[in-house]
Amino acid sequence: MKKEQPNYLKAFLYILLFSYAVITLLPFAWALSASFKPLNEILSAGLNIFPENFTFDNYVTIFTEQELFPRWLLNSVIVAVIGTALNIVFNSMAGYALARVAFPGRTTWFIIVLAVLMIPAQVTMIPNFLILKELGWLNSYQGLIVPGMINATFIFMMRQFFVNFPKEVEEAAAIDGLSRIGTFFRIVMPMAKASIGAMAIFVFMGFWNNFMAPLIIMTDASMYTLPVGLNAFQSDYATYWNYVMAASMVFTLPVLVLYILFNKYFLKGLSFRGDK
Repeated sequence: MKKEQPNYLKAFLYILLFSYAVITLLPFAWALSASFKPLNEILSAGLNIFPENFTFDNYVTIFTEQELFPRWLLNSVIVAVIGTALNIVFNSMAGYALARVAFPGRTTWFIIVLAVLMIPAQVTMIPNFLILKELGWLNSYQGLIVPGMINATFIFMMRQFFVNFPKEVEEAAAIDGLSRIGTFFRIVMPMAKASIGAMAIFVFMGFWNNFMAPLIIMTDASMYTLPVGLNAFQSDYATYWNYVMAASMVFTLPVLVLYILFNKYFLKGLSFRGDK
């Protein structure tokens, strides 16, 4: 009988992955711990994970004494939710049209989408600002939402999904009398929920974490989003790390909840495959 040899390679990979997980999670664990510490303990106690003087005062303070903090949180929610909803609709429609609808110039439009993928966002920052200024959309929600309501990356992603979508399903819907638009919204979109869920997570994170666009477009402090508003806890003479860490945890929580809710769609949605 052949004796089973210990799998040293497998054990090494587990140790490597565990070490990487610890290194990755340690900064987040310290930030979470620091959000429950007073400022003097953060500045003097080094990298200890467990607070010596546990307190909720940091969270109470950012919501009660920083009057604009709830407004910044609301601004981030409005921009991220509306921007994500618009991206889901327009990116899906564009991807479906490029994959299934025969219209003049379809190949040219697909090449344009691929070309846009190669343009860094920083290149269009100044032209976008000048256009928004001419439209009078500076310091407004539409100034943040409209320029980002379509995304070439996710148009390409949805196009690849719809290319492999089973045609028999659409043909059956057509026999039942559904129009092209009816088939798309009543049959295709529900069956594409895995890809749409993955897209929603990425797009929401993009809007939620966006720092440069709100910094450039928003001039009134009450219109800041949370990433820009976090700078308010810094002054010329000191940085209130206890408030910064508490605000950062509040800032992280919606994305974490969103990922937990849609986790099952996250990897499945990237398979570019139409499931029946």
